[in-house]
Amino acid sequence: MANMENKEPNSQESAAASSSASSKASPDPERSRWKVHLFAFAVTVLVMWGLGIFTYVYFYPHFFYKTWETVMVKRGPGFANSPSSLPVNTLYTMPTLAVPSQDPLEKGLNRDTLYTIGWLDLSTGPEVLHVPDMADRYYSVQFTDSWGTDFAYVGRRTTGTQAGDYLISGPGWQGKVPAGVKQIVSPDNTVLLYGRTLVESDSDLTTAYGLAKQIQLTPLSRWHPGY
Repeated sequence: MANMENKEPNSQESAAASSSASSKASPDPERSRWKVHLFAFAVTVLVMWGLGIFTYVYFYPHFFYKTWETVMVKRGPGFANSPSSLPVNTLYTMPTLAVPSQDPLEKGLNRDTLYTIGWLDLSTGPEVLHVPDMADRYYSVQFTDSWGTDFAYVGRRTTGTQAGDYLISGPGWQGKVPAGVKQIVSPDNTVLLYGRTLVESDSDLTTAYGLAKQIQLTPLSRWHPGY
């Protein structure tokens, strides 16, 4: 049998092998930094996206309604022929039916409905809402807080069409509710009141407006002195 030669690796081969093993064991610092930056960017995008969604869902409605209140109080409801200002705890009822308009405030209005609108400030005390006997006519009064939540309704579907008085109180109010008055507790001191009264035909407009105008607000302190 032929003798097998045992070749000893020379110093150059050993150094090359050692260098190759070292380069494989040590990660490229540039690539590591690139991965860190990419990860940080992805985390930043996700955080900003989450904050944007959170802000839109929870804060945009509040900002929108507070802005709407400020504009309406200073400049009025914005409907055709409406007053140039509308103080808080004051209601305005449209005397005529809506017509096709480019005004964004009037685009979504129904052609067979008279609208009543106003902002309530309950920080100084409750307001009493009076509704007349609607004689089975469809109507509704919607209550919306400054976060955009509809928290109560008065109207044919919820309370009937008989005359009634409703005390709207803010959070934490501990006063006495007068006899015969139903209480509506608002989660916020700022409330948008939005009323709708059905007009059955053009000839019914005068009657419907006469009823809608009787939807009125009165401070509890004036409606029932001593409360």
